[in-house]
Amino acid sequence: MVKRGPIIIATTLAGLVGVLSFRSTPIQVKISLPATTTTSVPSRPTTTTQVPRRPTTTVPPTTTVPHATTVPHATTVPHATTVPPTTTVPPTTVPPTTTVPVVPSTQTVTGQVIDYSYGTLSVKVVAKSKKITSITIASLNDGGNPRSQYIDNYALPILINEAKNAQSANIATVSGASYTSAGFVASLQNALTQLGI
Repeated sequence: MVKRGPIIIATTLAGLVGVLSFRSTPIQVKISLPATTTTSVPSRPTTTTQVPRRPTTTVPPTTTVPHATTVPHATTVPHATTVPPTTTVPPTTVPPTTTVPVVPSTQTVTGQVIDYSYGTLSVKVVAKSKKITSITIASLNDGGNPRSQYIDNYALPILINEAKNAQSANIATVSGASYTSAGFVASLQNALTQLGI
């Protein structure tokens, strides 16, 4: 019994080695495709006939864009051309304002010639905007009397200065020249009346 054990083990090992060393030879199988398989290719073009169906003429319905030409309807902007009516501004009445220079800036008037007993005299008045700017003796005739010339040369400058300061003929007479003063005041008042002062 003991001697059989090693024999069994050896036999088993030999069997395993034989099984493991076994090589199977591959079998070459030639498969020939039947010629009918090539007939499936023509069936593909039939599917391409469906491509024209894709351009479903839904694109023409998208021609609703011309219907969106309501933008020309928004040309109400020309209706906003109400700006020309605002051209009523030009009727500026500026030319009538040129009537202001009608009033003369300066007026010169000569008073009436007055006989003051010792001679005659007249006064010349220059006024601007109703204001006396100058008073002078327009004419003086004292007959060549030296006494009268002396009085006139003394009194008249005083009378002229007083009248300019008073801006009127309401002035006092010069002492010792009452006749000359009276003749001066009379001619001056006549000139101021002509000026409207």
